[in-house]
Amino acid sequence: MKNFIVFFIIILNTLTNFTLKGQEQIIDQVIAIVGANIILESDIENQYYQFRMQGNIKGSSSSIKCQIIESLLFQKLLINQAELDSVEITETQVESEMDRRLRYFISQFGSKEKLEEFYQKSIVELKEEFRELIRNQMMVDNAQQKITLNANITPSEVKSFFRKMPVDSLPLINSEVEISQIVLQPPISFAEKNAVKEKLIKFKNRIKNGEGFSTLAILYSEDPGSAKKGGELGLYGRGELFPEFEAVAFKLNPDEISEIVETEAGFHIIQLIERKGEYVNVRHILLKPKVSPLDLAKAKNTLDSIALLIENDSLSFDEAVIKFSDDPSKNNGGLIVNPLTGTTMFEADQLDPKVFFVIDKLQVGDISVPVPMKTKDDKDAYRILFLKKRTLPHRANLSEDYNRIQEWALEEKKSKIIEEWIKNKASKTYIKIVDKYKDCEFQHNWIN
Repeated sequence: MKNFIVFFIIILNTLTNFTLKGQEQIIDQVIAIVGANIILESDIENQYYQFRMQGNIKGSSSSIKCQIIESLLFQKLLINQAELDSVEITETQVESEMDRRLRYFISQFGSKEKLEEFYQKSIVELKEEFRELIRNQMMVDNAQQKITLNANITPSEVKSFFRKMPVDSLPLINSEVEISQIVLQPPISFAEKNAVKEKLIKFKNRIKNGEGFSTLAILYSEDPGSAKKGGELGLYGRGELFPEFEAVAFKLNPDEISEIVETEAGFHIIQLIERKGEYVNVRHILLKPKVSPLDLAKAKNTLDSIALLIENDSLSFDEAVIKFSDDPSKNNGGLIVNPLTGTTMFEADQLDPKVFFVIDKLQVGDISVPVPMKTKDDKDAYRILFLKKRTLPHRANLSEDYNRIQEWALEEKKSKIIEEWIKNKASKTYIKIVDKYKDCEFQHNWIN
């Protein structure tokens, strides 16, 4: 069941309904029906082609296609349940999820233009083609979450799960560290902000006097992604840009240049290139006000003093975090969260290299010297790092890896709940599979 669920999740996260470049046209036919929902031959072939292109093919083509069919049968069974439960997915929800997915794929391709070139379709066309797939996936997610909503795991179940794991198959856990931080982010002075604004006003006047917006963006904009393209961002829909930026961009006329706009990123002037419905393409010049070297030096000296207080036991690190840190992590004892796992533990290759080189020299309980950093909004700051915990490479065990083992046990319990749900629902739902695929060795009995 575990492999089946993993396979299903992979399928949900691919652009399976997009026609791949160079793929032959498929003569379509219905190969399965689940309630009022159908599975087409093209659904299977598109997904098989996607896996082949990604190098994920292990086993014969027929066995892979049988796995794809089974995952689609499960998907359609969940959609059928969502329809019976009258699950409603709003257009706003669909649009937001589409934007999130497209941002991910754009980041993978490097730009919107490269994504459009690969699929030979505009972003608008891709979104229209993607819309129904996203809606179905959201219905699937909703139905699946309801199935396992009340799943929980007790400590005794965690211990029982661990005891059943063969000793020679216990996974090897790499060395991990847990790190806390105290961050001081000096404020940007009014003088610096005013100086940046004055530069932008001068740029705007130069453009009015005949200089090209694109040329000035290439020379001066501090947005590395768009500067080399003359400040052009490409088409963006509502909700994809900073709210302050978007509010101005959608009100501009073609070639009109905005007043100065302040966002988290800094200060901008914006020029509208074109508007297509609810999408705009603009150029912008971004300037980022900087923290003064003097204020940064003061922050570094303050952190030195804080570290000394902690080392002299005048206050604990936790107390110092609450009292002094400017980072949101202060609400969690200063602990840095691993974005890959959602936990506070990091393997060496999951750390920012700059953090690793500082932490690697510390013993557990040591505090680093103040080190420079960039905040999430790209502002200069200083921080001290506290090595709270370091584990050695080891086989998984309850004392060091309880949370990890608890997650494994809960996932196994959810898998069993889903298996039982499939068994029950499939027996009560109209399901028909064409003869061509009836010989598949499915994990579940889909044919009543």
